[in-house]
Amino acid sequence: MAAVLVGQFHARDAEGRVYSVHEYQESTPSPDGNGKEPVTTFKLAIGDRVSQLEDGKFMLVQSQIELTREPETLPPAQTPAETLIAS
Repeated sequence: MAAVLVGQFHARDAEGRVYSVHEYQESTPSPDGNGKEPVTTFKLAIGDRVSQLEDGKFMLVQSQIELTREPETLPPAQTPAETLIAS
């Protein structure tokens, strides 16, 4: 079985602690070569397993701590003057 890192995001627990969560897709090739649908799994950066409860809600498997996915934040766009100064 092979696992490929396909994403990373931050999630927060009820006390405000932030966790770095990695998203993997695992696939096991079938003997006939037709393949199998990939399975998505989640783990903390330190290796603890995470299960998905629903969209945006997760739980640490070992400690049963519930996590909420942080919204994606984009870096602020630079104005043309900032781009020239940075060059």
